[in-house]
Amino acid sequence: MHRLNTTRLAIAAPILFAVAACGSESADAPAPVNPEPLEIAERQDNFKAIGKSFKAIRGQLEGDAPDLAVIEASASDINTRLQRLGDLFPAGSGMDAGFDTEALAKIWEDPDGFAQVNQDAINASAELMAAAASGDVAAVGPQVGNLGMKGCKGCHDVYRVDDG
Repeated sequence: MHRLNTTRLAIAAPILFAVAACGSESADAPAPVNPEPLEIAERQDNFKAIGKSFKAIRGQLEGDAPDLAVIEASASDINTRLQRLGDLFPAGSGMDAGFDTEALAKIWEDPDGFAQVNQDAINASAELMAAAASGDVAAVGPQVGNLGMKGCKGCHDVYRVDDG
């Protein structure tokens, strides 16, 4: 009887070691792929919200009686979101790292230029807020154009994939 248990152990041991080895990581195993940085999803959501606020402003201006409170609130939302952008573009979160984004490498190659374009947009959105707060509908239109040129277009022309 003792011989039977030894025989079983002799047969089972190599099988158990082989099974155990299958579950362990080898030194040659590839490193896990880095997941997409949370900042990419956050910045895309942020830009979608900016677009929604900009659309609300345009909608008010296309109507017969623009609601300046809606325009001011929308401009404020844009301003707040633009102020967050600096934190949403960490190094290694661009297309060159394999991520699904329209952010060009120029953002990280020219951080001062990117920061300046963003600051120009922040300033333009503040000017739009002030124009709406003034109650002068005629002053709002030019500021919307200013934000579009300094903010959206100023950044997209240099730091974003041309999707047009």
